[in-house]
Amino acid sequence: MNAPSFTLPRITALLRQAVPKLLEGVVAPLAVFYSALALLGLDGALIAAVTWVYTGVLWRVIRRRPVPGTMILAAIAITARAALGWWTGSAVVYFLQPELGTICISVAFLASVRLNRPLVQKLTLDYIHLPSTVLGHERVRRFFARITLLWAFVLMANSTVSIWLLLHQSIGTYLLVRTSVVAAISGVAVGFSIYAFRRVLRRLHADTPAPVLAITAG
Repeated sequence: MNAPSFTLPRITALLRQAVPKLLEGVVAPLAVFYSALALLGLDGALIAAVTWVYTGVLWRVIRRRPVPGTMILAAIAITARAALGWWTGSAVVYFLQPELGTICISVAFLASVRLNRPLVQKLTLDYIHLPSTVLGHERVRRFFARITLLWAFVLMANSTVSIWLLLHQSIGTYLLVRTSVVAAISGVAVGFSIYAFRRVLRRLHADTPAPVLAITAG
């Protein structure tokens, strides 16, 4: 029986899906926080950041659109961050919390490779269906292990740079430089990951007879 064919979406299609989420979930909250910090001070900035997230949730409820689980988790997380930031009176504490969380995620990525359960594979399967014939191939297993290692070091590098900026620069400089550096590092890693995935699929397609496996890298 022929395996189901698989087509990796084009980069433009992936960008159309990712960019709005990036703007809403990363760029806009930082812009809202920094603008409110300049105009209203720390307390006003914390309230504005929380309001932004919950407004997004409420907007989806009003329009009867599903609220992603990640958005609910983000709302809970930012509420806890804002509460701790307000309690300590420190913007540094507010921004330090997610960086420490990112370091923990990086360690989890490393551990998942050691356990032969690379997390990038699990995350990929949340968005893209891959046939079992693809997942079971040695090339694909090696790919996911290596990409998981790559992202473990990318996350660690992002957090290291971010924490250094947070502790040694002003909040304004931190927001501007950190956003640019993290976007650059992550953008290169995303581009390389997509390129490597397409390359693996093409090699897999070339190595396996068509009746056994049908794959299109797009």
